[in-house]
Amino acid sequence: MSKKVILAYSGGLDTSVIVRWLAEKGYEVITYTADVGQGEELEEIPQKAKASGAVEAIVEDLREEFAREYCLPTLRALALYEGKYPLTASLSRPLIAKKLVEYAQKFGADFVAHGSTGKGNDQVRFELSVWALNPDLEVLAPVREWEFRSREEEVEYALRFNIPVKATKEKPYSIDKNLWGISIECGPLEDPWTEPPEDAFEWTVSPEKAPEEAEYVEISFKEGTPVAINGKEYPKLYELILDLNKIAGRHGVGRIDMVENRLVGIKSREVYEAPAATLLYEAYRDLLSLTLDRFTFHYFLSHIPYEYAKLVYEGLWFSPLREALDGFTERIARFVDGTVRLKLYKGRAWVVGRKSERSLYVEDLATYSEKDAFDHKAGAQFTKVFGLPLKILGRIRRR
Repeated sequence: MSKKVILAYSGGLDTSVIVRWLAEKGYEVITYTADVGQGEELEEIPQKAKASGAVEAIVEDLREEFAREYCLPTLRALALYEGKYPLTASLSRPLIAKKLVEYAQKFGADFVAHGSTGKGNDQVRFELSVWALNPDLEVLAPVREWEFRSREEEVEYALRFNIPVKATKEKPYSIDKNLWGISIECGPLEDPWTEPPEDAFEWTVSPEKAPEEAEYVEISFKEGTPVAINGKEYPKLYELILDLNKIAGRHGVGRIDMVENRLVGIKSREVYEAPAATLLYEAYRDLLSLTLDRFTFHYFLSHIPYEYAKLVYEGLWFSPLREALDGFTERIARFVDGTVRLKLYKGRAWVVGRKSERSLYVEDLATYSEKDAFDHKAGAQFTKVFGLPLKILGRIRRR
């Protein structure tokens, strides 16, 4: 069996230490780094990986693929895990796993590896995705096996071997970034009573320090895809998302602080920044309410967001169920044309206007002015029929 291993490499503390640790175990380590819009200087990654002990380092730009094939379907499902988390880190794992499988085949490797812990969700996402695509590959997870008991010990190991890492004992955050958002863990955040320190945030300003004047932003959609901001069209979806991150971030919009139920059964305090996703979710949901009939809209809200979020969170991206749900949301997305206007102010974002050529809003029926065309007499008959079950129930109860 070949001892080649393709490692999902972020350049952070864990994966940098993993390179050296695997090399000491006799593995030939090839690192794979996906540019999914984390906004870091990835040109330094190959040198950094090789300095840690890698024999080869691959960096690949996946920003548009990530935006269109992973972020967009999740947006169309309005999937938020436990009603809050827009699945930022969760979404990049199946894409990275797919690439690990491809490069394992290319280089003749029998192993792939990741940096997830034994109590993390990512171990499930990586491994289920890899096995769904190639069940013969063996997956290594050094963090589940090695001797280090804390991030502080990892920092000492890195310093001993001159491995360049950003994490320090003074700022020991574990950070995962992509264009859909940032996940922040560890350090003072492990106490759910402690307010997140400002140095934990990167993309959003403190709401107290946000501009004193509100900003309005208009997001336009074409068949369920965001295509323009304030009239400016974006041929590449990832560029639209990056610009929305900047716009919302300067108003402190997109901070999420929650106690989350991890897949392995424990509760974990998680802090996220998702400025663009926050705006897009608000806009997409509002446009759905304008363009979908009541029956479809209610079915969608009752079934799709929860189930889709659960699938993504639990590492089941490559399941037939997720593909089937995509078929439903893609069909619905055909109706999502139009523009939504949002107001951003001091950490909040809310919809203040919407328009669409597919709008089902009819002013003559909704108005209370002299233009009112609604048949009020029909309303009286409607309530009699609709309320009949309760009327009968009331009679029985009175007896």
